[in-house]
Amino acid sequence: MNEMELKYGCNPNQKPARVFMKEGDLPFEVLNGKPGYINLLDAFNSWQLVQELKEATGLPAAASFKHVSPAGAAVSVPLSPVEEQIYFVEGVELTPMSIAYIRARGADRMSSYGDFVALSDECDAATASFLAREVSDGVIAPSYSEEALQILKGKRKGNYLVMKMDTNYRPEELETKEVFGITFEQKRNDYKITKEMFLNNIPTKNKDMTESAIRDLMVAMITLKYTQSNSVCYAKGGQAIGIGAGQQSRVHCTRLAGNKADNWFLRQNPKVLNLPFKADVRRPDRDNAIDVYISDDCEDVLRDGAWQNVFTEKPEEFTREERKEWLTHMSDVALGSDAFFPFGDNIERAHKSGVKYVAEAGGSVRDDNVIETCDRYDMIMSFVGIRLFHH
Repeated sequence: MNEMELKYGCNPNQKPARVFMKEGDLPFEVLNGKPGYINLLDAFNSWQLVQELKEATGLPAAASFKHVSPAGAAVSVPLSPVEEQIYFVEGVELTPMSIAYIRARGADRMSSYGDFVALSDECDAATASFLAREVSDGVIAPSYSEEALQILKGKRKGNYLVMKMDTNYRPEELETKEVFGITFEQKRNDYKITKEMFLNNIPTKNKDMTESAIRDLMVAMITLKYTQSNSVCYAKGGQAIGIGAGQQSRVHCTRLAGNKADNWFLRQNPKVLNLPFKADVRRPDRDNAIDVYISDDCEDVLRDGAWQNVFTEKPEEFTREERKEWLTHMSDVALGSDAFFPFGDNIERAHKSGVKYVAEAGGSVRDDNVIETCDRYDMIMSFVGIRLFHH
């Protein structure tokens, strides 16, 4: 089959809509559900991301996509006991593939709500069981175990989108798209992110680039390759912990992603881990309550009557001073940027979120200011010499 009709385009008024191949058959199979236009944009971008992560690290990889940018991406690194708590998988039997998705989904749970999922390896029953309990639109993977497929077919009243991708498919070197009736053509961005690119040009005084830092920088940069620009990504433990996408100003990307990374770390505070949730609280309501509790709006969830909707008893306030002190313990975070940092203010903001390792293109007229700011905080920065804009 070389053509598939879609429900509609980006919006319901945009009909008709379809995908097709000029030559050969479509390189994917729909095993359940019916795809939409945005579903497929998410599917094909996220598929490329997880395949590159797997190739670069040798580890199973997963991505959580929303509106053609990742909300999270990760490789399979074992979860710590605290991470099991913040991802709500204590006592659950996990597999390498399920761990990768749990990390990808858990980094920014609000943004991942209603996501499209990509898996680098076969979707097993453990991964499908985790997907079954989350609000998600669909998944793309190279294959599915029989048990996993049956689990997924029962999701969303039988309408959950399940796609199988042909792992042998290779697109043409030149790609085209049409905007306002005008066709654009360019060479595909097939640049490979490798370990060596982070070691070739380290202009900072501190040059101690560790193996775990290189892994996290690869996660960050490959994630950025499929994130709408401008974009930056904070990573730690083999996963993205904060992604800032599609901002016109790079420092706004850095702030946005830094705030998400801060939230990820604040969720590990004992006060948050011990919140007395009612047993019947829905997962999205629990996540929303946590996000409010760790913010400056903490009092909103604790005001008279409001807390009774989600908690068995009124928790103690998580004060701004307590949050600020907790964030001082955040460390060894990696930061990637899809282009050069034009000013040191990006590094100043990154330092507040525990960034130790930085990867960026280099080539700004203010590189000296950025290097100087990194040196002030004893950071290690690599100039990778490649821009990764994605539009």
